[in-house]
Amino acid sequence: MCVEGLTSSGSVNWHDAWLTLSDGVKLVARLWIPKGEGPWPALVMRQPYGRALASTVTYIHPGWWASHGYLVVVQDVRGQGDSEGHFNGFLQEASDTSQTHAWVRELPECNGRLGTYGFSYQGLTQLLAEPGTPPPDCLAPAMAGVDERNHWSCEGGAHWWHLGLAWGLQLAALQARRCGNWEAWRELRRSLEDDSYLYEGPALLKRHDPDGMSFRWLHQANQNDHGWVVHKPLDSWLRQPMLLLGGWWDPHLNGLLDLYQRSSQVGGSPELHIGPATHLQWWPDAQQLQLEFFDRHLKSSKALTNSRPHGRIWNITSCSWQTFASPTQTTTSANASWSLVSGGMACLDPSEGTLHQNKKGGGVVYVVHDPWRPVQSVGGHLSPKPGVAERSALDQRADVATFTSTALQEPLQLNGIPLLQLTVQSDQPGFDLCVALSIVNCNHSEVKQLSTGFLRVQGEQALRMLPRKVKLQPILADLERGEHLRLSLAGAAWPAIGVNPGHDRHPCGPPGPHCQVVTMTLQLNGSKLRFLSWNSGKIDFDLPQEF
Repeated sequence: MCVEGLTSSGSVNWHDAWLTLSDGVKLVARLWIPKGEGPWPALVMRQPYGRALASTVTYIHPGWWASHGYLVVVQDVRGQGDSEGHFNGFLQEASDTSQTHAWVRELPECNGRLGTYGFSYQGLTQLLAEPGTPPPDCLAPAMAGVDERNHWSCEGGAHWWHLGLAWGLQLAALQARRCGNWEAWRELRRSLEDDSYLYEGPALLKRHDPDGMSFRWLHQANQNDHGWVVHKPLDSWLRQPMLLLGGWWDPHLNGLLDLYQRSSQVGGSPELHIGPATHLQWWPDAQQLQLEFFDRHLKSSKALTNSRPHGRIWNITSCSWQTFASPTQTTTSANASWSLVSGGMACLDPSEGTLHQNKKGGGVVYVVHDPWRPVQSVGGHLSPKPGVAERSALDQRADVATFTSTALQEPLQLNGIPLLQLTVQSDQPGFDLCVALSIVNCNHSEVKQLSTGFLRVQGEQALRMLPRKVKLQPILADLERGEHLRLSLAGAAWPAIGVNPGHDRHPCGPPGPHCQVVTMTLQLNGSKLRFLSWNSGKIDFDLPQEF
């Protein structure tokens, strides 16, 4: 099957082509071909959302890449779009990727050089291949990771609720459309439009896509790694030139940092850029950045030595780029730390709880979570409206404990991974600790939330007064003289995270009559907020540790 056509610009040709895999399944790809005399280096994207769309929600159209001298190949993965076979998620991609690369290199339009691009699902398909597969000449995975628990579905032992359900229902709707089940498609679409998916999402997945990744993830134990898949890219692929693109408010940022570490550990020299981006909204020059990367590694006639910096990261408050000189760097005031202090009124008086720099914490605070009116999530990397958020109203609630520093006497840069260490117990066998880090302006009229983190504790250990750790989303931001640093703690962040019912008789999810009022006791002695360097690795959420 081959369908010829022209893009709207008329500057490149395109057609569809089929690859028959070793098991007889046929995959379809759309090829955008530059006008003129080839062959050309190829850019390959393998995705589940339709080759005609080609991830143009974040990427410029393939015709643009082709106009810059690239054969662009966008393939529908197995069981999606018009490709044959059954869609089985990430587990199917290694073999299919290997065969696709071999096929592309043999196309008459390809000169044998091949690069890969794409984000999210398309980011992971770039990294999976059968052992012995020749690596691409370069890779540009964006906003992806290899750990299905910690990079794709959970944080701090809690499932992503809004994001996990929304993505799973989108994939279910694509399957319904593929099968011509229009009634199912409309039901799934309506649930996303009227927000009923937040309540009915698990049942919809069970009814329409019970074999899908999202439904499987939702029903796997989220408190440890047992049974979860961690994909393992080939070392030879990780050593290739690699451009990693991430966003401060993207849920997969920690997965991208993990890729950076994996590549560096096996001898690669990855280039990392973390910008002012959510998962679907990027910064303007991201396309040009990728084009320059591909030109260096796919068009240069000379072997390139990697003398470039490791990359750059965006300063959230100064709105400027900063060179990412080393994954070990952290410039947060010579590793300063802050302790939490309160006389018990931190939930009722936003000015009573304090953050003390390099001093001991003290006091006890009770945070009562009422499931009838759970604290809402705003901004951050997991909520329906990600990004920087103004949270003054949330911090006025009596079920949010706030701890604010005195006015800074000198400017301060926050650079690294915020980690809160705190001793907590609950009166129920289950609780959530939802944390936000913010900047309060000089006159306390604005509270700008910069980073969020979550911890879920289930079972008998929730009833014990034990030290806990909460890792927040990485950050780079400047505080000016006169501004304040604030930490806010609550028992919910709905709908970013499903509500913890306070027991294990019902799963965590939407508020319901089975949910208990949960009272958390925060023991502030020994509390500490500090910043880890970028390569600090995995934080152990599963076993309480002394600190």
